[in-house]
Amino acid sequence: MKLFIPIASVIAIALIIFNATKLNFDALFEGESFTAVITIVAALCALVLLQILRISKKIERLQSHK
Repeated sequence: MKLFIPIASVIAIALIIFNATKLNFDALFEGESFTAVITIVAALCALVLLQILRISKKIERLQSHK
């Protein structure tokens, strides 16, 4: 689990950067640009979930020491 969160975070950030290059701001909700928007939102959701998991593991570790 120690390696999973950082590796998954890097992959999600890489997906965001890659799909940001595919955006067409003139037609944001059409074709390939729309797919890129959906993928960026999904990667952002994954980052939020990974941070929640990281914080919950940290809380779990702190409570087990008491």
